[in-house]
Formats: sequence, C-alpha cells, structure tokens
Amino acid sequence: MCNTILVICTANICRSPIGERLLRQRLPHKTIDSAGTAALAGQSVDRDAMRIAGRHKLSLEGHQSRLFTAALSTQYDLILTMEKEHLKHIAHIAPVARSKSMLLGYWFNQTEIPDPWHQSDEAFYHVFHLIDQSCQAWVSKLTR
Repeated sequence: MCNTILVICTANICRSPIGERLLRQRLPHKTIDSAGTAALAGQSVDRDAMRIAGRHKLSLEGHQSRLFTAALSTQYDLILTMEKEHLKHIAHIAPVARSKSMLLGYWFNQTEIPDPWHQSDEAFYHVFHLIDQSCQAWVSKLTR
C-alpha cells in the first residue's frame, strides 16, 4: 500500500511543489510532500511557477523548500522524481530508498520533466502540463 509520497526535483521551488499540490488534490487521503536534491531550506516557490500554477487554479501558497535527506526518505512509501539524475542522487544519498523511487513521468511515456527555471512562460506551461499528465497517470495506477 502506498500512503505516503515524496515528489523530488532539484531546488524544490518549481516542479516538485506543482507535482505535490496536484497529487494532493487528486489523492486527498494520502500524505504527499516534496523536497529537492539541492534545495536551500525555507525558500518560497519561484514567481513564474506560482503564476503559471495560479492560471491553472492551483495554489502553491505557503510552500517552503526542503532538502532531500536519507532520514526524510524513510518517511515515504514512494518517491517520484522529475529526472533520472534525481534517481541517481537518491541512490547515492539513501541507497535503500532507490527501490521505492521512480520517475514522475514513468507512466506517461517514461518521460523526464525538464527544469523550467529562468525560462519562458511557454517552458513553464509545457512543464506544468507534463507534470499534470504524469500525476494523472500515477493517480490512475494508485487508485486501481
């Protein structure tokens, strides 16, 4: 049974907060959080990510970034990453956690989700839709 999910990106200020909040909306009875492989603890969400999410009626208010650690990994049944590099980082920091880690985009064309930070609105929209479709695919798998 998968009751706790951790969504991972690099800085935990763009992609993983979006994935976290989308999964929370769709899986309200599960515990879903996010972290970053290189996050500076306590940072708020990137302005562009906040704006694009808001245009999709998704609130990222109150999010504070946090760093992925081996201790944090033990609190979750499933860890979902944006990129294969994040999977490598998890394997290095918390080898046991690698067995419960997969790409967020695994069930959606096994895709990696690129980092839109400091890019155009189009890049943020594209990434938002990749995350949204990937989350929908996970919800479908987890609620069967």
